[in-house]
Amino acid sequence: MKDLIKKLTEAKSPSGREKEIRDIIIDEIKDYVDEYKIDKLGNLIAIKKGESEKTILFDAHMDEIGLVVTHITNNGFLRVEPVGGVNPRVLIGAKVQFNGHVGVVGFEGETMEEYSKNMNNINFDILFVDIGVNSKEEAERIAPIGTFGTYYAYFNDLGDKVVSKALDDRIGCAIMIEAIKKIDKPKNNLIFAFTVQEEVGLIGASVAGYNYDIDMAIALDVTAAADTPKAFKRMAMKLNEGPCIKIKDGYTVSDKFVVDTLKDVAKENNIKYQMEVLLFGGTNAGGYQITKSGIPSGTISIPTRYIHTPHEMVSMFDVEETIKLVVALANK
Repeated sequence: MKDLIKKLTEAKSPSGREKEIRDIIIDEIKDYVDEYKIDKLGNLIAIKKGESEKTILFDAHMDEIGLVVTHITNNGFLRVEPVGGVNPRVLIGAKVQFNGHVGVVGFEGETMEEYSKNMNNINFDILFVDIGVNSKEEAERIAPIGTFGTYYAYFNDLGDKVVSKALDDRIGCAIMIEAIKKIDKPKNNLIFAFTVQEEVGLIGASVAGYNYDIDMAIALDVTAAADTPKAFKRMAMKLNEGPCIKIKDGYTVSDKFVVDTLKDVAKENNIKYQMEVLLFGGTNAGGYQITKSGIPSGTISIPTRYIHTPHEMVSMFDVEETIKLVVALANK
C-alpha cells in the first residue's frame, strides 16, 4: 500500500494537467474493472458491474495544487500564480519544479524596512522562483509563460504515518484503487470517478456523473486534522481515529440518508470512524449534489495534517479503515 501511495504522490499533475497521474491509475486498475473511459474533461471513469439495480459512485480527485508561470524577469527569475489553494507563506524557501527543473522560492526586500514589511505581508506580488539561470532566454527554454509546476517534495515513510506532497487527494485515489482490487463481485453497480480540477472549483465532478443514473455519490478526500498544538478548537478530527463521516463543510451539507448509511455500514463491520464538521473548504460531493436533478451525496474524509503544504501527513490506520468502509458500502 505504501508503495502505491509513493507512486501516486510523487506524480506531478496539478489541476488541468492530470495526464501523468491518470496514466498511472489506469495501469493500476485496468485489469480489475469491467470497463473504463476518459471523458472530454479528462476524468477517468471506471465501472464494476453488480447484481442489483443500485448504483454507487465513489470519487477521488487526481489533481494537486500547483503554480503557473506568469512572467519572467530579464535575469531569469520566474513570477508565478497559484493553481488552487497555495498559501504564499508556505512557499518561502520551498523547492518547486517546472518541467523537472527545480527552483527555490524567495521574496523581495531591498531594505530592512521593506524586508520586514514583506515578511509580514507575504503575497504572490513579491514572490519569485529562482531556477538557477542567468537570463530570461535561459528561463524561457526551461519554463516559458504558462508552464505548470508543483512542489518538489517526496514520500516519507514514518511507520504508522506517511508524509508527502499531494496526499490531497492522491490518498483518496489510492484508497479507491485498493478497493477496486479487493471488490470481486459487488452487489451494487459501482462507478469509480478519478476526477480533474477539484482544486480550482470542483470542475471534474460537476460532469463526471452526468451520463449515469446514480443513487448515491461518495467523495473520498482529505480533511484538516485538529490534533496538533493550538489547532482549531471547534473541530474534532484526529489521526488514528478512523475515517471521518462528513456532516458539513464550507461548501455543502451532506445528505442525511448518506450519513446514516455510512454510520450503519461502519458499525455493522466494526470499522472505527469519527464525525466531521469542517469549518471551511469543500469536496467534490458538492459537484454531484447539483448534477442533473441532484444526487444524494456525502464525503468520507481522511484526517490529514499540514494540508496544502509540501509535507501532508496521514495515518495508515485511517487509510486501511477507509478502504474497509468503501468495500463494505459497495456491497450494502
